[in-house]
Amino acid sequence: MNSINRRSLLLAGLGAASAGTLAACTNSPSTPALVSPSGPAVVAAEKKRTGTGRQHKVTLTAAPATVGLGGGIKARTWAFDGRTPGKEIRLTAGDTLAAELANQLPGRTTTSIHWHGIALRNDMDGVPPATQSAVRAGSTFTYRFVTDAPGTYFFHPHVGVQLDRALYAPLIVEDPREPLSYDDEWVVVLDDWVDGVTGTPDEVFAELKQGMGGMDMGGDSGSGMEGHDMHGMGDMSDAASSSASASPDGMSSRFMLMGAESDLLGGDAGDVKYPYHLVNGRVPTDPAVYTGKPGRRVRLRIINAGGDTAYRVALGGHQLTITHTDGFPVVHQQADALLIGMGERYDVLVTLGDGVFPLVALAEGKNASGMALVRTSSGSAPSATVRPKELDGTVMTASRLRAADDARLKSAKTDVTHQVRLTGGMMRYDWAINGKAFDMADLDASPLLVEEGQRVRLDFVNDTTMWHPMHLHGHTYQLGDTGPRKDTAIVLPKKKLSVFFDADNPGQWMLHCHNAYHGEAGMMALVAYRA
Repeated sequence: MNSINRRSLLLAGLGAASAGTLAACTNSPSTPALVSPSGPAVVAAEKKRTGTGRQHKVTLTAAPATVGLGGGIKARTWAFDGRTPGKEIRLTAGDTLAAELANQLPGRTTTSIHWHGIALRNDMDGVPPATQSAVRAGSTFTYRFVTDAPGTYFFHPHVGVQLDRALYAPLIVEDPREPLSYDDEWVVVLDDWVDGVTGTPDEVFAELKQGMGGMDMGGDSGSGMEGHDMHGMGDMSDAASSSASASPDGMSSRFMLMGAESDLLGGDAGDVKYPYHLVNGRVPTDPAVYTGKPGRRVRLRIINAGGDTAYRVALGGHQLTITHTDGFPVVHQQADALLIGMGERYDVLVTLGDGVFPLVALAEGKNASGMALVRTSSGSAPSATVRPKELDGTVMTASRLRAADDARLKSAKTDVTHQVRLTGGMMRYDWAINGKAFDMADLDASPLLVEEGQRVRLDFVNDTTMWHPMHLHGHTYQLGDTGPRKDTAIVLPKKKLSVFFDADNPGQWMLHCHNAYHGEAGMMALVAYRA
């Protein structure tokens, strides 16, 4: 007899007991002075950036909108300028971006824009209240910074769980001395969608943070269900079939996903049940289409803008040549598919065949997928549920890649090491770092301190039974001694991942899980420079 999946069993206790309030850390009288986000050290670092003198101006209006997801499906959401994804921003390395955010969200809703992956000046990072005051409804704020590093990036709010609405868009910084040779490029944005269909992200978070407590499973109540092997019921998600799933005793959940498991992710694949998975804002039954010619070489810039879903991506009938991770070049590697967590970006090259081919984004472990089409000739489109064989071939992950020579960190001794323990679980939904849920109201509580000029080591130690894509603002780190340069990396359950970065961008920077709901629950910390 199969063992019972922990989510299916524990869901019976949903609502029976909610998580206790997590105690906030208190300021320590010995907390050292920190670099101010707009202080002299930040200004001095900005002056070192090589600029072209050109300025790229845009206005981004965050407002309620009804967006079409294809196939006649419409969703009421919040979006930049009424579309999803938002309009791409494209500029050249060294250009200055001047982006005015106009907040037209309802009521007293505040917002911001975080420029994900960009090593920019600290006071433009878009993290209220750490780096700026939140932009109030009816107000504007202009972000202005030099984009000196070419690469594939994106932008989104850093307030609550607004990321899981339509408030995101690509940011492409072109290299004026581009070394890659290709004929065309296609930006591919992946997203898991719930807003305006079965609920809102705030409703999702409200349900999740109740936790699965109230049942004595014999485990450590402070760490979820760590240590218990309760897998085996299979995937019960079938997100499109219903807005609620029943647990064994008849309890139901609108949003909590049960039975989502993945070997690639080391166990549980995610928390949230999404009705749709989108590629460039469209559902698989009415997909986005790239039209090209056979034999042409195309650069795909793939961005996972999702809130809770890793995607296994493949282009039917083609091999992928991975060239970049999170904007930085790697030694080229061929693969049939790649695994991309929330917040990660991959650049790949493909040489197009003759026909109509599915670009499939398999929602890893969730028994669902998104799809777009690549069309180079006439012919019928594959079905919306097609599963190309490449998805089951060689799947590339970051751990198998190496940084290109010009991207690799120079050899240097480590000056400071911080252990970053990832803690918490689904029982109490008490995701945290080093056992403490982060409190934005108490930024100075226990920062991870660094000094300008140091080589810093972060040891991510995942004590939980779930994977976490860990994102560092304002910097890129290197995985191990020769791994790829990244700003977001998957840390598998019960595993350790060591990364290194140079403290060359003064300020106060967030380090957090890019699962929108884990981060909001408290899996977040502050990496702060001493003044």
